[in-house]
Amino acid sequence: MAAYNKFQQFTEDLAHKVHNLGSDTLTVALCNAANAPSASLDAVLADLVTIAYTNLSSRVITTSTSGQTTGTYDLVLNDLTLTASGGAVAAFRYVVVYNDTPIAPADPLIGWFDYGADLTLADGESLTIDFGADGGTTGSLLTLA
Repeated sequence: MAAYNKFQQFTEDLAHKVHNLGSDTLTVALCNAANAPSASLDAVLADLVTIAYTNLSSRVITTSTSGQTTGTYDLVLNDLTLTASGGAVAAFRYVVVYNDTPIAPADPLIGWFDYGADLTLADGESLTIDFGADGGTTGSLLTLA
């Protein structure tokens, strides 16, 4: 499984009501190895250099559940399958999760997965992003206790 990393600005954004993780639209952006995200310097999508999404399926994530039990909050997301169609997709290494709903700041960043090396998807190939460590069809992206 790819290693998960959190953007530092995400913590402040939670405290300042930027995110409503239960209803906002979460989306993935893709960056190649030459354009690695920075935990301390990047805060919004415009801070990143992303690949072109030509020939790529939808990047919108579906939230399975967002809520707390006995004081522990979990954001559980459905796995997302990215598929190349009509041609290859540019190489990428980092899968960045951002919130596509807020207007100010626009597209705040949440975290990213590092796959360790650039990946490419040829026409017809797919990559399934598992947001949790359970290996199932849903996974907890984050837990707050």
